Amino acid sequence: MSKTSLYLGIDVGSVSTNLVAINENDEVVDKLYLRTGGQPINALVKGMKILSEHLGKNAIVKGVGTTGSGRNLAGVIVGADIVKNEITTHAIAAQNLIPGVRTILEIGGQDSKIIILKNGIVYDFAMNTVCAAGTGSFLDRQAARLEISIEEFGSYALRSKSPVRIAGRCAVFAESDMIHKQQTGHSIEDIINGLCEALVRNYLNNLAKGKEIEEPIVFQGGVAANVGIVAAFEKAIGKKIIIPKYYDVMGAFGAAIIAREEVSRSGRTTNFYGFENCQKDFKARSIECNDCSNMCEVIEITSDNEVLACWGDRCGKWSALKKENQSVS
Repeated sequence: MSKTSLYLGIDVGSVSTNLVAINENDEVVDKLYLRTGGQPINALVKGMKILSEHLGKNAIVKGVGTTGSGRNLAGVIVGADIVKNEITTHAIAAQNLIPGVRTILEIGGQDSKIIILKNGIVYDFAMNTVCAAGTGSFLDRQAARLEISIEEFGSYALRSKSPVRIAGRCAVFAESDMIHKQQTGHSIEDIINGLCEALVRNYLNNLAKGKEIEEPIVFQGGVAANVGIVAAFEKAIGKKIIIPKYYDVMGAFGAAIIAREEVSRSGRTTNFYGFENCQKDFKARSIECNDCSNMCEVIEITSDNEVLACWGDRCGKWSALKKENQSVS
């Protein structure tokens, strides 16, 4: 049987860890969406093992890209060819699936962002990493509190007859307001619909303020599966929202595309260590460097008592060290 050339994209976030394998034509061969569970290393190692089993021995990995809040960590463990921020990878993925996209709305597990494109180039963007209101983790919490599965949460909003107004500018206030509305006798459907509208209102007032939302508009990230949020967005902006095929793993998809382009452009071989190497015992620790007044928090990754990489320093003292002599005292 002939070998298949593939490229991997890995998106390690605070809530989910996503992996995508594409072929030479940027077609998705396999994808995984895993819960990070506060242990990004374990989630990544687990994901790589599952992906290796799915792809089989005939798959040849020719390039790897990483993204997400844990992109540096993932890059060290797997041997990435490119390490890119989420803005770039989400934009690349959206343009691949929806040519001519002008606006990208993205809501993940712990943050949200808006990306404005002009002529295929990122023209403007905004991110919210401070407040959890409207993110996937907040919606998960509310669904659990109401004893409703997150998969059905949005459909409750669509059955609302008279939505109530919920204070959505803060996660704490939103939950308190929901409880108050429950105590005053409002239906669950109306409360959930009010919550969806409040969270969309918060998103538009904070992230999209002063930005022109032009079609085509793509909504991606795990929250795009919530039909209540989608309906609230379409009602608020009066325009059609497009949910791409791989909405939940777009960051990883974009990273895989960039990795393919980078390897093809440079003509070099991949830095990928191999699936077997990714099953080693990796550990991360944080050390405060006291060599100057910056007192940087240095992140150190080790395997078998060997330091693989360090980052987080402003001066480059630790991150510039070679693998063979890296150490942090």
